[in-house]
Amino acid sequence: MNLTVLAASGQTGIALTRQALRRGHTVTAIARDPERITVPDSPNLRKVPGDVNDAAGIAAVIERDSVVLSALGTDRAGILLTGARAVLAAGPQRVIWLGAYGTGASAEAAGEGARVLVKVLGDRLADKVEADNTVLAAGGTVFHAGLLADGPESPRRRTVGLEAAPPFDLGAKVSRETVAAAMLDEAEVPGFAGAVALPLAE
Repeated sequence: MNLTVLAASGQTGIALTRQALRRGHTVTAIARDPERITVPDSPNLRKVPGDVNDAAGIAAVIERDSVVLSALGTDRAGILLTGARAVLAAGPQRVIWLGAYGTGASAEAAGEGARVLVKVLGDRLADKVEADNTVLAAGGTVFHAGLLADGPESPRRRTVGLEAAPPFDLGAKVSRETVAAAMLDEAEVPGFAGAVALPLAE
């Protein structure tokens, strides 16, 4: 497949890029500074500069037959919605977006434990929810991951919809490698188009 990884220099983006190449896909990896994409060069890998604040620049590197996998994160409100709009305007085949469990569409399923996110995210919460909803409305898939951790891909990992979501648990972390694997599974065999999916470690 022709895949595009947005925010490919972050830890989750690097995991997505590395695993996608391992699965035999062609990858365009986008980052503001491509030199920070610490994945070995490969004939199937193209590292390109890109900033979501430059929608024209994003459109220039996202091919219409590609599936975009976004690991975009930010400490500033507004960036996620700007990024979602830029990616969708480029017209890719599909978009698979990384969000946070306990926000927006998954807040009710997560329960009382997710209230801590309101304090942690502050004014970024509304931006995150709007970005997710924009992707969902366009038929994309949004992965709501719990607290992210380092470590290998879980051998017992699974992906569920909101109807099977467990309560939010600060101790139930999921590795970035596990999240990346779940997102790539969705790229290869769509199961949650226009819906929220949860990547679980077990």
